[in-house]
Amino acid sequence: MTTQLTWYTARAGGIVAWALAAASVLWGLALSTDLVRRRARPAWLLDLHRFLGGAALVFTAVHVGSILLDPFVDFSPLDILLPLASSWRPVAVAWGVAAMYLLLAVELTSLARRSMPTRLWRQVHLGSYALFVVSTVHGVAAGTDAGSPVFLSVTAAVVTAVVAMTAVRFSRRRSRVRLAAREANIRASLG
Repeated sequence: MTTQLTWYTARAGGIVAWALAAASVLWGLALSTDLVRRRARPAWLLDLHRFLGGAALVFTAVHVGSILLDPFVDFSPLDILLPLASSWRPVAVAWGVAAMYLLLAVELTSLARRSMPTRLWRQVHLGSYALFVVSTVHGVAAGTDAGSPVFLSVTAAVVTAVVAMTAVRFSRRRSRVRLAAREANIRASLG
């Protein structure tokens, strides 16, 4: 029973961590693309984004902790800290190790945002895209649920949503940059 409990906890923790990280990415995209109106935007909307990221970190700890306790594969702390150190599906596990480090970087810099340059925070925060990709690859490559049609369908739907919202975000940003450049040219020509 204990073996099954740790295994199911590890699986569920990983799936929930991925879902929370994906929800945080989607919510962040919604906030940054003005899908949620900028004017009169209540503080709780940003707090929800932060909460989702923090909860993803907690469930990542549940996932990793359960894997360490599970006797079936017998992971060591080194296996979960060093990419390619695991003897069980080393490449698939390496994706998860990389995702864990990306999640830590994004979350720790978000907590320290007020005491660091905005540009640095923004550059690290863009790592959320890499985090989403790497954690998705890890889930599909290492997850025992990856053969499930439900898992694959949900994953495909979430990936599609992230890609679509990312395209919207960057197309809107490009439009704003072009508009600002045009306005600057007009001001310069008027003199």
